[in-house]
Amino acid sequence: MTDIISELSGFNSAQKTHKTIFNLLVIIQLMLALTLSGCAATRENTLAEVPPRHSIEEFKDQRFAEVADPWEGFNRNMYRFNYYFDKYLFLPVVSGYEFITPVFLQERVSGFYNNLGEVRNLTNSLFQLKGRESATTLGRFVTNSTVGLGGLFDPATSFGLERHEQDFGKTLGYWGAGSGPYLVLPIFGPSSLRDTGGLAVDSAITYGIYTAIDPFGNTSNSFAISSGITALEAVDTRHQQSFRYYESGYPFEYYMVRFLYHNKRELESGKHPLAE
Repeated sequence: MTDIISELSGFNSAQKTHKTIFNLLVIIQLMLALTLSGCAATRENTLAEVPPRHSIEEFKDQRFAEVADPWEGFNRNMYRFNYYFDKYLFLPVVSGYEFITPVFLQERVSGFYNNLGEVRNLTNSLFQLKGRESATTLGRFVTNSTVGLGGLFDPATSFGLERHEQDFGKTLGYWGAGSGPYLVLPIFGPSSLRDTGGLAVDSAITYGIYTAIDPFGNTSNSFAISSGITALEAVDTRHQQSFRYYESGYPFEYYMVRFLYHNKRELESGKHPLAE
């Protein structure tokens, strides 16, 4: 290398200078090629011996660590349970449902249950004293229940009546309740102390309305019919969700899901700084 450099300094001819520089670049390229080939040859044998350079402990001051999670041990176990439940029971049932039913029928079933969900949206819009939103939701429910044949179709959207997703967890957040600690529920998945209470209230209201109406009370198989409708609703709900456990490709999926869920709910309830 030093001989080539000294030779370069002694040349005055532009042609010789270009030729020498070219030779120097060739030598450098050959050296790089040999170095890289040596790395490639040893990579397969040494990769497993290299310890991880980072752990989650190094990132405790980052935003995804802001979520209160005092029950992390329990939550992680429940997250893992949900993965196995999903993989070996729930998703095979959903896949079977998707296999035996045409897409057209799947859309009608989803529309039916989404229309029933307008009752929850309406009650919580009323709890939040949102008059215009309540009127829109009521209009959607009436329109889809009549013109849309019980929600099988969605003419309300084409009429400009926007769907407003509401639940009692959002209602509590709207009136100032904090989310509380993060909580992973069996089957239901990511939640919080506030949203778990909201889920209980919404379920109680839905059950109360259903019991008062009692649409299958005159039949001898009302319990079996009700159970079948509830089971189909659960299958349809999972059918509409694209999330799959441990398929994100992210090394810290638990923390990512916790962070995204918490911030999404805070935005929806108006508690997040970005919502102000």
